[in-house]
Amino acid sequence: MIRVVFAATGDRQEGVRASLKGLALNPARGKEVLIKPNFNTADSCPGSTHNDTLVALVDELWEMGARSISLGERSYLPTRQVMEQKGVTSLMKERGVKIVDFDDLGEKDWVEFKPNHSHWNNGFRIARPVLETECLISTCCLKTHQFGGIFTMSLKLHVGVVPTIRHGFEYMTELHRSSHQQKMIAEINEPFSPELVIMDAIDVFVDGGPSHGKRAKGNVVLASTDRVAVDAAGLAILKVLGSNASIMKPKIFEQEQIARGVELGLGVSSASEINMVAVDPGGQEYCDRVVKTLAEG
Repeated sequence: MIRVVFAATGDRQEGVRASLKGLALNPARGKEVLIKPNFNTADSCPGSTHNDTLVALVDELWEMGARSISLGERSYLPTRQVMEQKGVTSLMKERGVKIVDFDDLGEKDWVEFKPNHSHWNNGFRIARPVLETECLISTCCLKTHQFGGIFTMSLKLHVGVVPTIRHGFEYMTELHRSSHQQKMIAEINEPFSPELVIMDAIDVFVDGGPSHGKRAKGNVVLASTDRVAVDAAGLAILKVLGSNASIMKPKIFEQEQIARGVELGLGVSSASEINMVAVDPGGQEYCDRVVKTLAEG
């Protein structure tokens, strides 16, 4: 069974702290940690990772004994511009966190992969820091995606470790024009595995997205070691909140991102393998509703 910790709260600092405590793991101690946030744009959360979530996570990682912490990202617009707009650069500097701007990577540091049976025409490339870090931690939001992705959580987050035309590669054009977009999103995740996934689902897009959309209050932070489990739990939360037909109609494990992730061995293969644990008795009823929805698909 894979544990998914369910911290029901509207307070991001408390949610991050409680979810990490509930997971009862410390993958960061003595390690070089790389955080992969959701900074595709600088739009307000859930359009991007909330600064409060990021700061709370960094503070907890230092307390957990991380040897070093870096923040690595490739945004839609120039990455440095997005981080400056969000005020992240100064926040991270104050906390001793190194910024790794994937825009600065040379061609040799975009590592090529050509997996068998891939839906990519000629494989894809992954930012070397993601592959070589001792501890990768991914911080995703919970939202729908109106441009073919259907939803964007922990699997979709990692589109940001693949280069764009800005770096001399046509991968994003291929992805967005393909009828296999959701499967290709899952396939990006095959060469690496985060040690920890944190989902900030306090503010949620239940329609629209990824930068703007119809908002709802999810008021929960999730933590797990399993990308598929987190995304499946996120889909259950969207169903509880009420979302669009692309979320509400399909069974959770029949969504193409999830199904392809299962085929690739990226995580759990069914809801029965997920142990969702509420860290606060006050959130147990909410957690039970999500568990029930997850089981029903």
